[in-house]
Amino acid sequence: MSSNFEASNNSSSSNGEEKKRQVVCVTGAGGFIGSWVVKELLLRGYRVRGTARDPADSKNAHLLELEGAEERLSLCRADVLDAGSLRAAFSGCDGVFHVASPVSNDPDLVPVAVEGTRNVINAAADMGVRRVVFTSSYGAVHMNPSRSPDAVLDESCWSDYEFCKQTDNLYCCAKMMAEMTATEEAEKRGLELAVVIPSMTMGPMLQQTLNFSSNHVARYLMGTKRSYPNAVAAYVDVRDVARGHVLVYERPDARGRYLCIGTVVHRADLLRMLKDLFPYYPATAKCEDDGKPMAKPYRFSNQRLKDLGLEFTPLRKSLHEAVLCMQQKGHLPLIYPVPKRAYL
Repeated sequence: MSSNFEASNNSSSSNGEEKKRQVVCVTGAGGFIGSWVVKELLLRGYRVRGTARDPADSKNAHLLELEGAEERLSLCRADVLDAGSLRAAFSGCDGVFHVASPVSNDPDLVPVAVEGTRNVINAAADMGVRRVVFTSSYGAVHMNPSRSPDAVLDESCWSDYEFCKQTDNLYCCAKMMAEMTATEEAEKRGLELAVVIPSMTMGPMLQQTLNFSSNHVARYLMGTKRSYPNAVAAYVDVRDVARGHVLVYERPDARGRYLCIGTVVHRADLLRMLKDLFPYYPATAKCEDDGKPMAKPYRFSNQRLKDLGLEFTPLRKSLHEAVLCMQQKGHLPLIYPVPKRAYL
């Protein structure tokens, strides 16, 4: 009787036990997206190893407070330009999530991103890692002036490298070349590779410091930016990005690129949402191109991730929770209506 019960119990919990035995590594674990990927993996039962240049730095402390971190999270020192440190970090890992990415206007940004990605893929292969998920960017997809406004942006699209270079979008150049490098190296080494391509990523922060997109929202809400451009942009919730990473990792047949976009809206619509949600802030109200025709949102397809079961969070919800988070962490002042003076 006892052995039958144990066999039944082992069978029903086999998936959970398999995840608990699996060790996965997340590069850039302390960043905006990396932190949420770590959180999602821990919630799903994985043993997680996060890399950081300095694991003891206080900016990584939030990771140790995540649910499951005490039992199943370890932080290790690694640098993507140091292949030896990567091999040590990936030792014994079943999978690697390469989220870390340099962000700067340094002329060496492209070669650094390429070399770092090549090191990650080869270190993973050297250590017997089965599967890698690479975080690209929609900067590698949508920056193409030749694309027809009626065309649907999907996984077959690439940015125009020369256009990105001429317009000083070195980050887009770096993400394009890094993604191509990841694909080429993974094919050479026989690694399973899935690529997640997030757009401008919104939502609450787990880390204490402001990231680029949160700062973007804060500056608009506080009116620090005098005007907004007559332009459209693509947005996605950071929690959807994290779930997308884990979904493509868990599906054995998931390969290639997965566009992670929730919506495409004009900057004016973004400001309208912010003003509606938080009316007492002095939000930016002026468009740079007043009087000119408004740029129209382009069509896109996120069907590949939807087919894996991802449901995208509404932008309004992402913005609301992003602002509340920034208020709680002290990055935004709490602004309430000034009460009318009472005359007796």
